[in-house]
Amino acid sequence: MGLKLHNSLTRTKEDFKPLKKGRVGIYVCGPTVYGHAHLGHAKSYVSFDVLVRYLRYLGYEVTYVQNITDVGHLTDDADEGEDKVVEAAKREKKHPMALAEYYTRSYFEDMDRLNCVRPDISPRASGHIIEQIELVKTLLEKGCAYEVNGSVYFDVSKFEEYGKLSGRKVDDMLAGARVEVSPDKKSAVDFALWKKAEPRHIMQWPSPWGTGYPGWHLECSVMAMKYLGNTIDIHGGGLENQFPHHECEIAQSEAANGVQFVRYWIHHNMVTVDGQKMGKSLDNFITLKQAFSGAHERLTRSYDPIAVRQLILNSHYRSPLDFSDAALFAAQSGYEKISETVKAVRKVMGQAVEGKADEGITKQLKEVKDKFEAAMNDDLNTSIALSVLFDLVRLTNKVLEEETAKETLNAIDDLFSRLGGDVLGLVKEEYPEVSGADAEMLERLVNVFVEQRSNAREREDFVAADALRDKLEEIGIILEDKPGGVTVWRRK
Repeated sequence: MGLKLHNSLTRTKEDFKPLKKGRVGIYVCGPTVYGHAHLGHAKSYVSFDVLVRYLRYLGYEVTYVQNITDVGHLTDDADEGEDKVVEAAKREKKHPMALAEYYTRSYFEDMDRLNCVRPDISPRASGHIIEQIELVKTLLEKGCAYEVNGSVYFDVSKFEEYGKLSGRKVDDMLAGARVEVSPDKKSAVDFALWKKAEPRHIMQWPSPWGTGYPGWHLECSVMAMKYLGNTIDIHGGGLENQFPHHECEIAQSEAANGVQFVRYWIHHNMVTVDGQKMGKSLDNFITLKQAFSGAHERLTRSYDPIAVRQLILNSHYRSPLDFSDAALFAAQSGYEKISETVKAVRKVMGQAVEGKADEGITKQLKEVKDKFEAAMNDDLNTSIALSVLFDLVRLTNKVLEEETAKETLNAIDDLFSRLGGDVLGLVKEEYPEVSGADAEMLERLVNVFVEQRSNAREREDFVAADALRDKLEEIGIILEDKPGGVTVWRRK
Protein backbone atom coordinates (compact mmCIF):
# COMPACT_ATOMS: atom_id res chain seq x y z
CA MET A 1 0.00 0.00 0.00
CA GLY A 2 1.31 3.42 -0.96
CA LEU A 3 1.00 6.63 1.02
CA LYS A 4 -2.52 7.92 1.56
CA LEU A 5 -3.17 11.44 2.84
CA HIS A 6 -6.39 13.04 4.02
CA ASN A 7 -7.07 15.87 1.58
CA SER A 8 -9.10 18.61 3.27
CA LEU A 9 -10.27 19.78 -0.16
CA THR A 10 -12.01 16.50 -0.99
CA ARG A 11 -12.54 15.44 2.66
CA THR A 12 -11.25 11.94 1.84
CA LYS A 13 -8.06 9.93 2.10
CA GLU A 14 -6.38 9.84 -1.29
CA ASP A 15 -3.42 8.04 -2.79
CA PHE A 16 -0.58 10.52 -2.86
CA LYS A 17 0.74 11.16 -6.36
CA PRO A 18 2.91 14.26 -6.86
CA LEU A 19 2.68 16.47 -9.92
CA LYS A 20 6.20 15.46 -10.99
CA LYS A 21 7.28 11.85 -10.48
CA GLY A 22 9.71 11.48 -7.60
CA ARG A 23 9.57 15.16 -6.58
CA VAL A 24 7.35 16.90 -4.03
CA GLY A 25 6.81 20.58 -3.29
CA ILE A 26 5.42 21.42 0.16
CA TYR A 27 4.40 24.82 1.49
CA VAL A 28 3.56 25.18 5.19
CA CYS A 29 2.26 28.37 6.81
CA GLY A 30 5.04 29.44 9.14
CA PRO A 31 4.85 31.46 12.36
CA THR A 32 3.90 35.09 12.80
CA VAL A 33 6.97 36.19 14.72
CA TYR A 34 5.68 38.40 17.53
CA GLY A 35 6.34 36.08 20.49
CA HIS A 36 8.09 32.88 21.52
CA ALA A 37 6.82 29.63 20.00
CA HIS A 38 4.46 27.59 22.20
CA LEU A 39 3.22 23.99 22.30
CA GLY A 40 0.60 24.76 19.65
CA HIS A 41 3.40 25.67 17.26
CA ALA A 42 5.19 22.45 18.18
CA LYS A 43 2.11 20.42 17.22
CA SER A 44 2.07 22.09 13.81
CA TYR A 45 5.70 21.96 12.88
CA VAL A 46 6.48 18.52 14.31
CA SER A 47 3.51 17.16 12.34
CA PHE A 48 4.76 18.59 9.05
CA ASP A 49 8.34 17.70 9.91
CA VAL A 50 7.29 14.05 10.05
CA LEU A 51 5.51 14.40 6.69
CA VAL A 52 8.68 15.79 5.09
CA ARG A 53 10.85 13.15 6.76
CA TYR A 54 8.59 10.29 5.66
CA LEU A 55 8.40 11.47 2.07
CA ARG A 56 12.20 11.55 1.99
CA TYR A 57 12.28 8.09 3.61
CA LEU A 58 10.10 6.89 0.72
CA GLY A 59 12.66 8.25 -1.73
CA TYR A 60 11.03 11.51 -2.83
CA GLU A 61 13.08 14.61 -3.51
CA VAL A 62 11.29 17.19 -1.35
CA THR A 63 11.41 20.97 -1.51
CA TYR A 64 10.07 22.23 1.80
CA VAL A 65 9.03 25.88 1.99
CA GLN A 66 7.91 27.39 5.29
CA ASN A 67 7.43 31.14 5.45
CA ILE A 68 8.02 33.69 8.17
CA THR A 69 5.17 36.21 8.57
CA ASP A 70 6.73 39.47 9.71
CA VAL A 71 4.10 41.92 8.43
CA GLY A 72 0.43 42.02 7.46
CA HIS A 73 -1.08 39.55 9.95
CA LEU A 74 -3.70 41.59 11.76
CA THR A 75 -4.85 40.93 15.30
CA ASP A 76 -8.23 39.46 14.33
CA ASP A 77 -6.79 37.29 11.53
CA ALA A 78 -8.81 39.22 8.94
CA ASP A 79 -8.85 42.77 7.49
CA GLU A 80 -9.36 44.88 10.58
CA GLY A 81 -7.29 45.48 13.68
CA GLU A 82 -3.61 46.19 14.19
CA ASP A 83 -0.66 44.30 12.74
CA LYS A 84 0.40 41.64 15.30
CA VAL A 85 4.09 42.38 14.88
CA VAL A 86 3.58 46.15 15.12
CA GLU A 87 1.41 45.78 18.23
CA ALA A 88 4.06 43.63 19.95
CA ALA A 89 6.79 46.05 18.87
CA LYS A 90 4.98 48.92 20.58
CA ARG A 91 4.53 46.84 23.72
CA GLU A 92 8.19 45.84 23.85
CA LYS A 93 9.42 49.25 22.62
CA LYS A 94 11.36 47.78 19.70
CA HIS A 95 11.39 48.42 15.97
CA PRO A 96 9.08 45.88 14.28
CA MET A 97 11.91 44.41 12.21
CA ALA A 98 14.14 44.08 15.30
CA LEU A 99 11.31 42.30 17.09
CA ALA A 100 10.69 40.02 14.08
CA GLU A 101 14.39 39.12 13.92
CA TYR A 102 14.52 38.33 17.63
CA TYR A 103 11.50 36.02 17.59
CA THR A 104 12.53 34.41 14.29
CA ARG A 105 15.83 33.37 15.86
CA SER A 106 13.95 32.16 18.95
CA TYR A 107 11.59 30.13 16.76
CA PHE A 108 14.35 28.31 14.88
CA GLU A 109 16.22 27.69 18.13
CA ASP A 110 13.14 25.92 19.52
CA MET A 111 12.55 23.96 16.31
CA ASP A 112 16.17 22.79 16.30
CA ARG A 113 15.76 21.51 19.85
CA LEU A 114 12.61 19.64 18.77
CA ASN A 115 14.76 18.04 16.05
CA CYS A 116 12.69 19.49 13.22
CA VAL A 117 14.54 19.58 9.91
CA ARG A 118 15.10 23.12 8.67
CA PRO A 119 12.94 24.11 5.68
CA ASP A 120 14.80 24.28 2.36
CA ILE A 121 13.47 27.81 1.94
CA SER A 122 12.24 30.17 4.70
CA PRO A 123 10.94 33.22 2.82
CA ARG A 124 9.81 36.35 4.67
CA ALA A 125 6.70 38.28 3.78
CA SER A 126 8.56 41.60 3.98
CA GLY A 127 11.10 40.32 1.44
CA HIS A 128 8.49 39.68 -1.26
CA ILE A 129 6.65 42.99 -1.47
CA ILE A 130 7.39 43.46 -5.19
CA GLU A 131 5.91 40.07 -6.08
CA GLN A 132 2.85 40.77 -3.94
CA ILE A 133 2.23 44.08 -5.69
CA GLU A 134 2.50 42.30 -9.05
CA LEU A 135 -0.12 39.72 -8.05
CA VAL A 136 -2.47 42.51 -6.97
CA LYS A 137 -1.95 44.19 -10.37
CA THR A 138 -2.84 40.93 -12.12
CA LEU A 139 -6.04 40.52 -10.12
CA LEU A 140 -7.05 44.12 -10.86
CA GLU A 141 -6.39 43.63 -14.58
CA LYS A 142 -8.56 40.48 -14.58
CA GLY A 143 -11.40 42.32 -12.87
CA CYS A 144 -11.20 40.15 -9.73
CA ALA A 145 -10.21 43.01 -7.42
CA TYR A 146 -10.98 46.69 -6.87
CA GLU A 147 -9.19 49.64 -5.31
CA VAL A 148 -10.80 52.01 -2.81
CA ASN A 149 -9.02 54.86 -1.00
CA GLY A 150 -5.59 53.28 -1.29
CA SER A 151 -6.66 49.74 -0.30
CA VAL A 152 -7.29 46.86 -2.70
CA TYR A 153 -9.87 44.15 -2.08
CA PHE A 154 -10.55 40.82 -3.74
CA ASP A 155 -14.06 40.62 -5.20
CA VAL A 156 -15.35 37.26 -3.97
CA SER A 157 -18.34 37.43 -6.34
CA LYS A 158 -15.89 36.95 -9.23
CA PHE A 159 -14.71 33.58 -7.93
CA GLU A 160 -17.59 31.10 -7.99
CA GLU A 161 -15.77 28.37 -6.04
CA TYR A 162 -15.11 30.51 -2.96
CA GLY A 163 -15.84 28.28 0.05
CA LYS A 164 -14.89 24.98 -1.59
CA LEU A 165 -12.17 24.21 0.97
CA SER A 166 -14.08 25.11 4.14
CA GLY A 167 -17.49 24.03 2.86
CA ARG A 168 -18.98 27.46 3.63
CA LYS A 169 -21.50 29.14 1.38
CA VAL A 170 -21.18 32.83 0.54
CA ASP A 171 -24.86 33.48 1.37
CA ASP A 172 -24.36 32.01 4.84
CA MET A 173 -21.22 34.09 5.32
CA LEU A 174 -23.12 37.25 4.41
CA ALA A 175 -25.94 36.37 6.79
CA GLY A 176 -23.49 35.94 9.64
CA ALA A 177 -21.25 38.88 8.79
CA ARG A 178 -20.39 41.40 11.45
CA VAL A 179 -22.18 44.75 11.45
CA GLU A 180 -18.86 46.66 11.52
CA VAL A 181 -17.96 45.92 7.87
CA SER A 182 -15.53 48.33 6.25
CA PRO A 183 -17.46 50.87 4.14
CA ASP A 184 -14.78 50.47 1.44
CA LYS A 185 -15.85 46.91 0.69
CA LYS A 186 -18.46 46.06 -1.94
CA SER A 187 -19.38 42.98 0.10
CA ALA A 188 -18.71 41.86 3.65
CA VAL A 189 -16.99 38.69 2.39
CA ASP A 190 -14.45 40.52 0.22
CA PHE A 191 -10.95 40.47 1.67
CA ALA A 192 -7.96 42.78 1.60
CA LEU A 193 -5.08 42.22 -0.78
CA TRP A 194 -3.35 45.50 0.03
CA LYS A 195 -4.04 47.79 2.96
CA LYS A 196 -3.54 51.54 3.02
CA ALA A 197 -1.14 52.58 5.76
CA GLU A 198 -1.92 55.55 7.92
CA PRO A 199 0.85 58.21 7.94
CA ARG A 200 2.21 57.10 11.33
CA HIS A 201 2.12 53.37 10.55
CA ILE A 202 5.66 52.04 11.01
CA MET A 203 5.60 49.35 8.30
CA GLN A 204 4.67 50.58 4.85
CA TRP A 205 5.83 50.32 1.26
CA PRO A 206 5.14 52.39 -1.90
CA SER A 207 2.66 50.91 -4.36
CA PRO A 208 0.56 52.07 -7.35
CA TRP A 209 -2.28 52.68 -4.84
CA GLY A 210 -0.26 54.66 -2.31
CA THR A 211 1.85 53.61 0.66
CA GLY A 212 0.63 50.52 2.43
CA TYR A 213 1.34 46.91 3.32
CA PRO A 214 0.20 43.51 2.02
CA GLY A 215 -2.68 41.42 3.32
CA TRP A 216 -1.84 38.25 5.23
CA HIS A 217 -3.54 35.95 2.70
CA LEU A 218 -1.72 37.48 -0.26
CA GLU A 219 1.70 36.80 1.22
CA CYS A 220 1.41 33.02 1.38
CA SER A 221 0.09 32.70 -2.18
CA VAL A 222 2.96 34.73 -3.54
CA MET A 223 5.69 32.89 -1.64
CA ALA A 224 4.25 29.45 -2.38
CA MET A 225 3.98 30.12 -6.12
CA LYS A 226 7.36 31.86 -6.38
CA TYR A 227 9.26 28.83 -5.08
CA LEU A 228 7.00 25.90 -6.02
CA GLY A 229 5.06 27.01 -9.11
CA ASN A 230 1.44 27.93 -9.81
CA THR A 231 0.26 24.45 -8.77
CA ILE A 232 1.89 22.90 -5.71
CA ASP A 233 1.64 19.38 -4.35
CA ILE A 234 0.97 19.95 -0.65
CA HIS A 235 -0.06 22.98 1.39
CA GLY A 236 -0.15 22.55 5.15
CA GLY A 237 -1.37 24.53 8.11
CA GLY A 238 -3.58 24.53 11.16
CA LEU A 239 -7.26 23.64 11.02
CA GLU A 240 -8.05 27.17 12.24
CA ASN A 241 -6.43 28.57 9.08
CA GLN A 242 -8.73 26.69 6.74
CA PHE A 243 -11.02 29.71 6.80
CA PRO A 244 -10.44 32.46 5.98
CA HIS A 245 -6.71 32.21 5.30
CA HIS A 246 -6.46 29.17 3.04
CA GLU A 247 -9.82 29.81 1.42
CA CYS A 248 -8.60 33.26 0.40
CA GLU A 249 -5.29 31.85 -0.83
CA ILE A 250 -7.17 29.55 -3.19
CA ALA A 251 -9.40 32.31 -4.51
CA GLN A 252 -6.67 34.83 -5.32
CA SER A 253 -4.21 32.24 -6.69
CA GLU A 254 -6.65 30.42 -8.95
CA ALA A 255 -8.29 33.66 -10.10
CA ALA A 256 -4.88 34.98 -11.14
CA ASN A 257 -3.53 31.86 -12.84
CA GLY A 258 -6.58 29.89 -13.97
CA VAL A 259 -5.14 26.60 -12.65
CA GLN A 260 -5.53 24.56 -9.45
CA PHE A 261 -3.45 26.12 -6.69
CA VAL A 262 -2.97 23.11 -4.34
CA ARG A 263 -3.49 19.41 -5.01
CA TYR A 264 -3.45 18.19 -1.38
CA TRP A 265 -4.49 20.37 1.55
CA ILE A 266 -3.25 18.97 4.88
CA HIS A 267 -4.58 20.43 8.15
CA HIS A 268 -3.52 19.50 11.66
CA ASN A 269 -5.73 19.82 14.72
CA MET A 270 -4.98 21.98 17.73
CA VAL A 271 -3.45 21.65 21.17
CA THR A 272 -5.97 22.23 23.94
CA VAL A 273 -5.70 23.04 27.62
CA ASP A 274 -8.72 21.98 29.69
CA GLY A 275 -10.64 21.60 26.43
CA GLN A 276 -9.83 25.12 25.16
CA LYS A 277 -7.53 25.87 22.24
CA MET A 278 -4.05 26.83 23.37
CA GLY A 279 -3.19 30.26 22.02
CA LYS A 280 -1.71 33.62 22.78
CA SER A 281 -5.07 35.36 22.39
CA LEU A 282 -6.50 33.25 25.24
CA ASP A 283 -3.35 33.63 27.36
CA ASN A 284 -3.35 29.91 28.19
CA PHE A 285 -0.25 28.95 26.28
CA ILE A 286 2.99 27.37 27.46
CA THR A 287 6.04 28.39 25.47
CA LEU A 288 8.47 25.73 24.37
CA LYS A 289 11.19 27.40 26.39
CA GLN A 290 9.00 27.05 29.49
CA ALA A 291 8.34 23.38 28.72
CA PHE A 292 12.05 22.68 28.26
CA SER A 293 12.99 24.46 31.50
CA GLY A 294 9.92 23.59 33.59
CA ALA A 295 9.34 27.30 34.26
CA HIS A 296 5.53 27.26 34.22
CA GLU A 297 2.93 26.77 36.95
CA ARG A 298 1.34 23.86 35.06
CA LEU A 299 4.63 21.95 34.96
CA THR A 300 6.22 19.96 37.78
CA ARG A 301 9.63 19.61 36.13
CA SER A 302 11.73 20.37 33.07
CA TYR A 303 11.33 18.19 29.99
CA ASP A 304 13.64 17.02 27.26
CA PRO A 305 12.64 18.69 23.95
CA ILE A 306 12.45 15.28 22.30
CA ALA A 307 9.95 14.19 24.97
CA VAL A 308 7.77 17.11 23.85
CA ARG A 309 8.15 15.82 20.31
CA GLN A 310 7.15 12.33 21.44
CA LEU A 311 4.04 13.71 23.18
CA ILE A 312 2.93 15.21 19.87
CA LEU A 313 3.57 11.98 17.97
CA ASN A 314 1.47 10.06 20.50
CA SER A 315 -1.63 11.46 18.80
CA HIS A 316 -2.66 11.64 15.14
CA TYR A 317 -1.98 15.00 13.52
CA ARG A 318 -5.71 15.43 12.72
CA SER A 319 -6.74 14.77 16.33
CA PRO A 320 -6.70 17.39 19.08
CA LEU A 321 -3.97 17.01 21.69
CA ASP A 322 -5.09 17.92 25.21
CA PHE A 323 -2.04 19.01 27.14
CA SER A 324 -1.30 17.98 30.72
CA ASP A 325 1.82 17.67 32.81
CA ALA A 326 1.00 13.99 33.35
CA ALA A 327 0.90 13.34 29.60
CA LEU A 328 4.22 15.08 29.13
CA PHE A 329 5.72 13.11 32.03
CA ALA A 330 4.59 9.86 30.37
CA ALA A 331 6.12 10.97 27.07
CA GLN A 332 9.40 11.69 28.86
CA SER A 333 9.40 8.18 30.35
CA GLY A 334 8.65 6.64 26.95
CA TYR A 335 11.41 8.60 25.28
CA GLU A 336 13.89 7.48 27.93
CA LYS A 337 12.96 3.81 27.35
CA ILE A 338 13.68 4.17 23.63
CA SER A 339 16.94 6.05 24.23
CA GLU A 340 18.21 3.60 26.84
CA THR A 341 17.49 0.65 24.56
CA VAL A 342 19.33 2.23 21.62
CA LYS A 343 22.29 3.13 23.84
CA ALA A 344 22.39 -0.43 25.20
CA VAL A 345 22.46 -1.89 21.67
CA ARG A 346 25.29 0.39 20.60
CA LYS A 347 27.26 -0.37 23.74
CA VAL A 348 26.97 -4.14 23.28
CA MET A 349 27.73 -3.86 19.55
CA GLY A 350 31.28 -2.80 20.33
CA GLN A 351 31.86 -6.00 22.29
CA ALA A 352 29.76 -8.45 20.26
CA VAL A 353 31.20 -11.44 18.44
CA GLU A 354 31.37 -11.46 14.66
CA GLY A 355 28.74 -13.49 12.89
CA LYS A 356 25.77 -13.44 10.54
CA ALA A 357 22.47 -11.92 11.56
CA ASP A 358 20.02 -14.33 13.17
CA GLU A 359 17.40 -15.27 10.57
CA GLY A 360 14.57 -15.45 13.09
CA ILE A 361 15.31 -11.98 14.43
CA THR A 362 15.79 -10.60 10.92
CA LYS A 363 12.32 -11.86 10.04
CA GLN A 364 10.84 -10.14 13.11
CA LEU A 365 12.62 -6.91 12.19
CA LYS A 366 11.05 -7.09 8.73
CA GLU A 367 7.63 -7.47 10.34
CA VAL A 368 8.29 -4.41 12.54
CA LYS A 369 9.31 -2.38 9.47
CA ASP A 370 6.22 -3.45 7.51
CA LYS A 371 3.87 -2.57 10.40
CA PHE A 372 5.56 0.79 10.82
CA GLU A 373 5.26 1.67 7.13
CA ALA A 374 1.63 0.52 7.04
CA ALA A 375 0.84 2.93 9.89
CA MET A 376 2.67 5.83 8.26
CA ASN A 377 1.12 5.12 4.86
CA ASP A 378 -2.30 5.40 6.51
CA ASP A 379 -2.35 9.21 6.65
CA LEU A 380 0.78 9.43 8.83
CA ASN A 381 -0.60 7.53 11.81
CA THR A 382 2.31 8.31 14.14
CA SER A 383 0.42 6.99 17.16
CA ILE A 384 0.47 3.44 15.77
CA ALA A 385 3.96 3.91 14.31
CA LEU A 386 5.21 4.85 17.77
CA SER A 387 3.58 1.77 19.30
CA VAL A 388 5.45 -0.32 16.70
CA LEU A 389 8.69 1.35 17.76
CA PHE A 390 7.98 0.19 21.31
CA ASP A 391 7.46 -3.33 19.92
CA LEU A 392 11.02 -2.99 18.63
CA VAL A 393 12.15 -1.88 22.09
CA ARG A 394 10.63 -5.00 23.68
CA LEU A 395 12.11 -7.29 21.02
CA THR A 396 15.52 -5.69 21.45
CA ASN A 397 15.55 -6.05 25.21
CA LYS A 398 14.85 -9.77 24.82
CA VAL A 399 17.68 -10.08 22.31
CA LEU A 400 20.07 -8.30 24.68
CA GLU A 401 19.47 -10.93 27.35
CA GLU A 402 21.53 -13.41 25.33
CA GLU A 403 24.85 -13.28 23.50
CA THR A 404 24.11 -11.90 20.04
CA ALA A 405 26.12 -11.62 16.84
CA LYS A 406 27.26 -8.16 15.79
CA GLU A 407 25.33 -8.28 12.48
CA THR A 408 22.08 -8.87 14.37
CA LEU A 409 22.76 -5.85 16.57
CA ASN A 410 23.72 -3.79 13.51
CA ALA A 411 20.37 -4.65 11.92
CA ILE A 412 18.49 -3.62 15.06
CA ASP A 413 20.43 -0.36 15.37
CA ASP A 414 19.86 0.41 11.70
CA LEU A 415 16.11 -0.10 12.08
CA PHE A 416 16.00 2.17 15.13
CA SER A 417 17.93 4.80 13.18
CA ARG A 418 15.68 4.56 10.12
CA LEU A 419 12.28 4.38 11.79
CA GLY A 420 12.87 6.15 15.09
CA GLY A 421 15.48 8.57 13.76
CA ASP A 422 15.00 9.40 10.07
CA VAL A 423 11.19 9.28 10.20
CA LEU A 424 10.04 10.08 13.74
CA GLY A 425 13.06 12.15 14.76
CA LEU A 426 13.29 10.53 18.20
CA VAL A 427 16.48 8.48 17.95
CA LYS A 428 19.74 10.40 17.89
CA GLU A 429 22.76 9.57 15.76
CA GLU A 430 24.95 9.87 18.83
CA TYR A 431 24.36 9.93 22.56
CA PRO A 432 27.30 11.70 24.17
CA GLU A 433 28.77 9.86 27.08
CA VAL A 434 31.10 11.05 29.82
CA SER A 435 34.33 9.05 29.69
CA GLY A 436 37.73 8.71 31.34
CA ALA A 437 38.47 10.66 34.50
CA ASP A 438 35.22 12.62 34.19
CA ALA A 439 33.21 9.40 34.11
CA GLU A 440 34.96 8.10 37.22
CA MET A 441 34.32 11.37 39.07
CA LEU A 442 30.66 11.36 38.05
CA GLU A 443 30.29 7.78 39.24
CA ARG A 444 31.76 8.59 42.65
CA LEU A 445 29.67 11.76 43.11
CA VAL A 446 26.39 10.09 42.18
CA ASN A 447 27.14 7.16 44.46
CA VAL A 448 27.56 9.59 47.37
CA PHE A 449 24.04 10.90 46.74
CA VAL A 450 22.68 7.37 46.32
CA GLU A 451 24.20 6.40 49.67
CA GLN A 452 22.72 9.50 51.38
CA ARG A 453 19.32 8.68 49.91
CA SER A 454 19.56 5.06 51.10
CA ASN A 455 20.39 6.27 54.61
CA ALA A 456 17.39 8.65 54.55
CA ARG A 457 15.10 5.80 53.50
CA GLU A 458 16.44 3.55 56.26
CA ARG A 459 15.54 6.15 58.90
CA GLU A 460 12.18 6.63 57.09
CA ASP A 461 12.93 10.24 56.16
CA PHE A 462 11.15 9.89 52.83
CA VAL A 463 10.89 13.65 52.28
CA ALA A 464 14.70 13.93 52.23
CA ALA A 465 15.01 10.78 50.10
CA ASP A 466 12.58 12.11 47.51
CA ALA A 467 14.31 15.49 47.50
CA LEU A 468 17.67 13.87 46.71
CA ARG A 469 16.12 11.80 43.92
CA ASP A 470 14.44 14.88 42.42
CA LYS A 471 17.66 16.93 42.59
CA LEU A 472 19.54 14.24 40.73
CA GLU A 473 16.80 14.02 38.09
CA GLU A 474 17.00 17.78 37.53
CA ILE A 475 20.64 17.41 36.48
CA GLY A 476 19.91 14.39 34.29
CA ILE A 477 20.47 11.43 36.63
CA ILE A 478 17.66 8.86 36.97
CA LEU A 479 17.58 6.53 39.99
CA GLU A 480 15.90 3.13 39.75
CA ASP A 481 15.12 1.06 42.84
CA LYS A 482 15.54 -2.65 42.16
CA PRO A 483 14.40 -5.67 44.22
CA GLY A 484 16.49 -6.35 47.32
CA GLY A 485 16.95 -2.70 48.19
CA VAL A 486 19.48 -2.08 45.41
CA THR A 487 19.46 1.33 43.69
CA VAL A 488 21.04 1.81 40.26
CA TRP A 489 21.37 5.02 38.29
CA ARG A 490 21.55 6.08 34.66
CA ARG A 491 21.81 9.25 32.66
CA LYS A 492 18.77 10.58 30.81
